[in-house]
Amino acid sequence: MIGYIEGQIVERGAGYIVVDNHGMGYEICVSNTTLSNLSGLNQARVYTYLSVREDGVTLFGFSTKEEKNMFLKLISVNGIGPKGAQTILSGADLTTLITFIVTADIKSLSKLKGIGKKTAERMVLELREAIDIELSLLPVTTEEEQSVTGDKDAEDAVYALRGLGITNKEAVQAVKACRAEAKNLEDLIRLALKRI
Repeated sequence: MIGYIEGQIVERGAGYIVVDNHGMGYEICVSNTTLSNLSGLNQARVYTYLSVREDGVTLFGFSTKEEKNMFLKLISVNGIGPKGAQTILSGADLTTLITFIVTADIKSLSKLKGIGKKTAERMVLELREAIDIELSLLPVTTEEEQSVTGDKDAEDAVYALRGLGITNKEAVQAVKACRAEAKNLEDLIRLALKRI
């Protein structure tokens, strides 16, 4: 409906910003991550999701397309609504959250605000399944582009990045470029996301 809003950030608060676009102020709910990413900026492009419910209309915003993609995946999980998804994204940065899901770390997911053990198990089951479907629909590329075989962390990192809508080629190239300096899987995903 509204893909993004670009304009001047005229107000910031706990969990929201107001963006002025041609004289109209849009109040947008944002995660702590987005709030942090936008700190110090006067102008910004905020990717958005419009939630229409019986109790009102809410505009959710994200500083990156990857965060928005993760939000959309989270609200597809049974029992997680837009506000819950925003709370989850506020409780863990994108890299950490992806790592928890890819490695099926139920214990760590359960520690995030608003997620119990059953919801964490559903997240892993449903999101990994959704990512698998996406991966199967992607076109097969050359062996050089599609493979980081033999390195479990690199494979998991590529898998996680592709689940966020990043192309296989970009994911593999970013992971290969960052592999030597990464200490662990979480670090590798974080460095690769920065590179992309």
